[in-house]
Amino acid sequence: MNKISILGCGWLGFPLAKSLHSKGYEVKGSTTSESKLDVLKNAGILPFQIQLEENQIIGNIEDFLKETDILVIDIPPGLRRETSTSNEITFVNKVKTLIPFIEKSGIQKVVFISSTSVYGDGFPIVEITESTKPNPDTESGKQLVIAETLLQSNSHFKTTVIRFGGLLGDDRHPIKFLAGRTNVENPNAPVNMIEREDCIGIIEEILKQVQHDNWEWNQTFNAVAPQHPTRKAYYHKKAELFNLPLPTFAENSESKGKIISSEKVETILGYSFQKEI
Repeated sequence: MNKISILGCGWLGFPLAKSLHSKGYEVKGSTTSESKLDVLKNAGILPFQIQLEENQIIGNIEDFLKETDILVIDIPPGLRRETSTSNEITFVNKVKTLIPFIEKSGIQKVVFISSTSVYGDGFPIVEITESTKPNPDTESGKQLVIAETLLQSNSHFKTTVIRFGGLLGDDRHPIKFLAGRTNVENPNAPVNMIEREDCIGIIEEILKQVQHDNWEWNQTFNAVAPQHPTRKAYYHKKAELFNLPLPTFAENSESKGKIISSEKVETILGYSFQKEI
């Protein structure tokens, strides 16, 4: 189980590919950009230029999937850049187009990177576990739920879904967009975030679990850091840390949100979070 193909070597997928390569995995990686092919190759990753569209896949998807033990799908919906005028929704169509190629390749195991946006926010603020029924309130969340179902219900392969919270990294933090803003909503809503280092650690732990005979593959995991400060407290702290103007919040409005539990990651996987948010 040491041959991994990562569909989508972007902000998360590329560092994951490099980490897996450093641990002895044979890694194939896809990108939509021709200019990034050499970047992948120089990192020890076998590069493929692949573009998923609603009704076709551009690129050598057959060779990308060939002789792969585990496929990692890390292609976010990107709905802010796309629109669909049909009843069928764009991201779901891409997944539908991909599935027959997975079936034909003989791949038995898939990891699908999803998001805690599948749960939506609500009143009152409640704790969310993997047994909570998804109730997305965004278009991307709705499409992710359908994509998860399509993959996990397929009889040709088994899919483990990881629902990550807000993604953080050295080059990526939401305070940079909220700094100095006024009347920001939901001051008392808890944050649900995770550092990229822990995202990679959790994926790698799942890949290691494949070696155990009693591992149940077709699972869903929530993955967020165990700290859940309020939005106001968290973003004020981060603004001060980055020396940015404090955002101000709509104090008189009721906050809606959720607290995502990662207890299953910690107990079933035995994973210990490495970084506080």
